[in-house]
Amino acid sequence: MGTAEDIENILSHPQSISSFEMGRDDVNVLCTRGKVTVWFGRQVPDYVIGQVLIGISSADALSVYEFDIVCPFEEISDYESHGYVLVSYAKTDNGYRTTLNVPFNSKIALFHLSEVISKELKNKNVKIDIYWTGNDADIVLLYDELSNIDGWKLKQIKYKMKDEGKDK
Repeated sequence: MGTAEDIENILSHPQSISSFEMGRDDVNVLCTRGKVTVWFGRQVPDYVIGQVLIGISSADALSVYEFDIVCPFEEISDYESHGYVLVSYAKTDNGYRTTLNVPFNSKIALFHLSEVISKELKNKNVKIDIYWTGNDADIVLLYDELSNIDGWKLKQIKYKMKDEGKDK
């Protein structure tokens, strides 16, 4: 867990969080109010991928990862059977351009996503953008959830300036 002192210092800061970066050498998580960007390095163990995804789900179960693929029509139902939500599809020359959501309130979808990430890591690093409605308290909750991972640390916090986001 994040140390109580770390969490108290973060929560007692007079400005709200603009961005919050945490992780370890093989995984990096950057949080803002609307998005969580996760970078997985090629050497990250499979169980850490799962811990990160489940940690995000615990902090905000309404989080969503959205992606586009081109696939045969028949594959769309395969994704749906793994808990993914079909957003849209359109016929193209190469198949169907498909937009899918991975809802973080579905353990089946998260498990499948972690398998997909693990397979992609055999060839290259993976970066995903997850959309959430997290506020400062949710960011701290996520830090607390993920700080149970070996080697996890706080890397950087940026706070909003007093006049940032206000009309002048």
